[in-house]
Amino acid sequence: GRVGENITANARTIRAIPLKLTGKYPAYLDVRGEVFMPRDGFEEWNKKARERGTKPFANPRNAAAGSLRQLDPAVTASRPLTFNAYYVGEYEGGELPQTQYERLMALKEMGLPVNPNVKVERGERGLREFYEDILERRPTLNYDIDGVVLKVNSLSIQERMGFTAKNPRWAIAYKFPPEEMMTKLLGVEFQ
Repeated sequence: GRVGENITANARTIRAIPLKLTGKYPAYLDVRGEVFMPRDGFEEWNKKARERGTKPFANPRNAAAGSLRQLDPAVTASRPLTFNAYYVGEYEGGELPQTQYERLMALKEMGLPVNPNVKVERGERGLREFYEDILERRPTLNYDIDGVVLKVNSLSIQERMGFTAKNPRWAIAYKFPPEEMMTKLLGVEFQ
């Protein structure tokens, strides 16, 4: 974006983000995506933090956000972060496919990581099956996920649908039910 914190130096330290694209790509390419900390990296980092006697991270999402905001890029580089591309914002000086899915596959060919669970589905039944599949596999994924984002595949239809003040009308997040766990209350103090 054009407004906000400049995290370019920190993002350049994330190994999953290539410093140079491969194959055929536009002269100017604006790629949107998400930096995150995989669960295994989060667990390993916290294990080492406890061994060092330092404070462990509270959760992978906050750890990733805080890592990107570090003033020293070396600190960001030391943390187990990765990235998934999920959208092309703008581009000039080249051609890209005209569907969401094909563009993601083009980004993958350029060397950018794309979530392996991306797929094209048709109709309510297909979308529901996709949602149920990811919900069932949620505990086995190596990253935290609170739902799935469903997008219109045709970019011309996306363009016609447009945006609200903040969000695209052609994409919707379907949240999963919250994860529930049992805990044991060890004590209560009344004052």
